[in-house]
Amino acid sequence: MQKPAVTVMVKAARLAGNVLLRNINKLEALNVVQKGRMDYASEVDADAEKVIVKELKRAYPEYGIFGEEGGIQGVNRMMWVIDPLDGTSNYLRGFPHYCVSIALVENGEPIDAVIFDPLRNELFTASKGNGAVLNDRRLRVSDRKDLEGTMIHTGFAPRERSRASSQLKTVDTLLVQAEDVRRTGSAALDLAYVACGRADAYFEAGVKAWDIAAGVLLVREAGGKVCNYRGAPLDRMDSRGPETQQVVAGNIKVCEALQKVIVNTGYAAEFDPKF
Repeated sequence: MQKPAVTVMVKAARLAGNVLLRNINKLEALNVVQKGRMDYASEVDADAEKVIVKELKRAYPEYGIFGEEGGIQGVNRMMWVIDPLDGTSNYLRGFPHYCVSIALVENGEPIDAVIFDPLRNELFTASKGNGAVLNDRRLRVSDRKDLEGTMIHTGFAPRERSRASSQLKTVDTLLVQAEDVRRTGSAALDLAYVACGRADAYFEAGVKAWDIAAGVLLVREAGGKVCNYRGAPLDRMDSRGPETQQVVAGNIKVCEALQKVIVNTGYAAEFDPKF
């Protein structure tokens, strides 16, 4: 049975999804701002987040908010971590791959998650200890035993381009065994796809809490493992956590094998000289 908080999150995500779909044919007229180097936001991002926040606050006014567009609105042990449009560059170019991501985080750890792909009407939900679901289907990560034949997703975050050559060395090594390495442009959907077995693993650096909080819980509840490039647990995923993190996700065996490649190719040492 779905938790009351998840019911509210689903409603908020669907309302935000409607905002995205209503504006998809007006892309040339949208007001777009550049938040950083190769990092953009539009008025649609802001409008979608406002809809989400309104719905969540109506049901849980005491909880804090940590949103990509609106920033921090109150600090609490219970925080809503929101990305109203994960995959903004895809959206602004008319590339059909983006989503709404909402997590409820308690003391830095996600306990409820919703990722909604409005184009495909795919709703990923998870609650800590209760498993992960895509629409009405229970999710499990893939059952591969090693990197042979894997489909691995990654991303090249704008804030991490100075380390791109090290990342590409890792990609080069992975392609010896993997079927392919793909970059989709949405960290939240990458993690959701690991949870449902469409991807066998995912790794990326420079991701923020709102990019990953919901997806991390989905992977965990689908039987997978999530760690950083050192193989350690992730840091807090709320406003009191680090600005960015590194993430490796997959089933236990593939996640550990991928993390070792990241260390052995020298990519992990870019973030921690001990590795």
